[in-house]
Amino acid sequence: MQVMLKVRLKMRLKMQMQAKNQTMLRSLWHYRGFMLGSVKREFQSRYRNSMLGAVWMVLNPLAMIVVYTVIFSQLMHARLPNASSQFAYGIYLCAGLLTWGFFTETVSRMQNVFLENGNMIKKLNFPRICLPIITVMNAGVNFSIIFGLFLGFLLVSGNFPGWAFLGVLPLLLIQILFSIGLGIVLGVLNVFFRDVGQLFGIVLQFWFWFTPIVYTVSTLPEGVQGMLRFNPMTALMVAYQGIFVSGAWPLWSDLWAVALLSVALCVIGLQLFRRHAGEMVDEL
Repeated sequence: MQVMLKVRLKMRLKMQMQAKNQTMLRSLWHYRGFMLGSVKREFQSRYRNSMLGAVWMVLNPLAMIVVYTVIFSQLMHARLPNASSQFAYGIYLCAGLLTWGFFTETVSRMQNVFLENGNMIKKLNFPRICLPIITVMNAGVNFSIIFGLFLGFLLVSGNFPGWAFLGVLPLLLIQILFSIGLGIVLGVLNVFFRDVGQLFGIVLQFWFWFTPIVYTVSTLPEGVQGMLRFNPMTALMVAYQGIFVSGAWPLWSDLWAVALLSVALCVIGLQLFRRHAGEMVDEL
């Protein structure tokens, strides 16, 4: 009898979770205009008083790509082993720095998203989960522009990776899920413990140098290489760099751990958000 009650309770909880997820998805779809409008307004306000306007969205990343792919490649070409292209090290840098920048912008903005929008949360009635989604969309717009310029350079210079480029899509999906999950967890915690945002800024600095972006894993001692495996961003960066530098498909077996971690963080983040959504309004 007790076993039957436990089974029924589990089924009821599962049905309740499914109903909540469906309600959340319906709410996001219903407020899609609100989210798209927010992204558009931020994009327009960023360069509203600038003479060149949105042209800066192209000039700044273009200058960065030129520096990394031309100047750095010539000065530091020897640091990339088995390089077949004169731009190999610059491409290696861009593949890591651009995707890392997308990750850090997403997470850094999401950890403050509830604090920065406290007045709107108190005054307007809308699904609060829209705010993290808007943050991801804003970061995605910025990343799409600079990444598009990078792809243009690869085509012009004859270094486009070919069909292996399709491997970038699942990598970005995993990275976005990881960013959303981590960002929501940090965002909720930062409402109640304001030191979280300050601490994570320091963590990001160490995290960057603990990730193979400006160096290759093979140049490190074996003991350090083993430590890098515990960094979830290592597998993603190595996969990105393999695609753009060597035209090699990712080793999917190396990505299962970070994929599962990303899904787990999303689940934890949503549970944390649902449990403390009401309390956050009082704290704000």
